[in-house]
This record gives sequence, C-alpha cells and structure tokens, in this order.
Amino acid sequence: MSSPAPAKTSRFLLFPWGLLSIVVILILNSSVSSTWFSRNWGWVALVLIIPAAILENLKVGYSNMRIMFLKTLYTMLSFLVVGLAGGLATAGWYYEKFKDYKGIPRLDIPWYVLLALVVLLLIELVQIFSMLKAVKREFMQFSPE
Repeated sequence: MSSPAPAKTSRFLLFPWGLLSIVVILILNSSVSSTWFSRNWGWVALVLIIPAAILENLKVGYSNMRIMFLKTLYTMLSFLVVGLAGGLATAGWYYEKFKDYKGIPRLDIPWYVLLALVVLLLIELVQIFSMLKAVKREFMQFSPE
C-alpha cells in the first residue's frame, strides 16, 4: 500500500496578514491626508489589526514546517519594515531639529500610527513564541522518557 499524499497547505496560512497590515497602515499614513487619518485612525487600526491578529493566530496551531518558516520570515520582515519606517522618521526629525535643514521631505509618524505598529509587532512576537512552544510540545512527544 502506498502512503497517502500530504495535503496541500491552505493559502490563507501562507499569506503574511500581519506584514500586510503594517504595510497598509504605513501607506495610508503616507498617502491619505493627515486630517482624515487623524480623525479615523482608530477605525483603520481596528479594521487592520483585529483581522490580522485572528488570521495570524490560526497559524499557531499548525506545526507544518513551511508554515513555521514563513511565519518566522514574515515576522522578521515586519520588524524590518517598521524599523526602516522608524529610522526614516527619526532621521528626518534629527536633520530638521539639529542640523537646521528646513523643508526636507520626511516621513511623519504620529503617535497613533506608532501605537498600531507596536501592537502589530507585539502580536507577531507573541505568536512566534506560541509557535515555538508548539514545536517544543511536538518534540516532547517523541522523547524517549
């Protein structure tokens, strides 16, 4: 008898929902007028953070190596994107405040965007540790003791 073929991994498990939410928040912050975004930031963050957290949380129960690898890769990319955006904002603020370069184009990140990004990064971090805990539990099943 032949062994059954492994089931193909679902697309929603492989898609980077948290990274997509981070990129959408940064794009909306940069492209939409600041008055509209400052009035509606709570709804935008709610619509982007809660589905990303739920969909990313579904990945934690799966111990497929491909899902775990991509989850770790997308989490590192999320930290990279937020770090680059924070670095650009800090550099623009530094040059304007201390080097007296007025009128340079810079990335402004208000406190509510920073809060949404930090919440998304914390969700990503917690889910990575939950996934590591699941991997440990799976390895403990094969322990000879």
